[in-house]
Amino acid sequence: MLTDINPKLPMRDKVVTRDFYIQKLGFKAIGSADYDGYLMVQKDKIQIHFFEFKELDPHENYGQVYIRTDNIDALYQSMLDTGLPIHPNGSLQTKPWGQKEFSMLDPDNNLLTFGQSV
Repeated sequence: MLTDINPKLPMRDKVVTRDFYIQKLGFKAIGSADYDGYLMVQKDKIQIHFFEFKELDPHENYGQVYIRTDNIDALYQSMLDTGLPIHPNGSLQTKPWGQKEFSMLDPDNNLLTFGQSV
């Protein structure tokens, strides 16, 4: 019965979050209205929603999302080529649990981990 999941992550500034996801990661804004304090973005089959939390302390934010991909090597290289910051502990690696993955932080310290089964 379940068909999709759309994580909701906190954001301090909608303009900054929108710019990061659209201009840097290649997502598109979606939705039929531009709601104050709420943002929805999509890339391919992935949707992420954001809610405004102006008082968020990024150092205390533990928002995380795991995004599966079918071409982890090309995705990683494209992010390196465009100068996107990869998490210092999140370079592309094959993990013992059978996933090849890497991670980055968005402007609010939400951890984005991209992975592919090996």
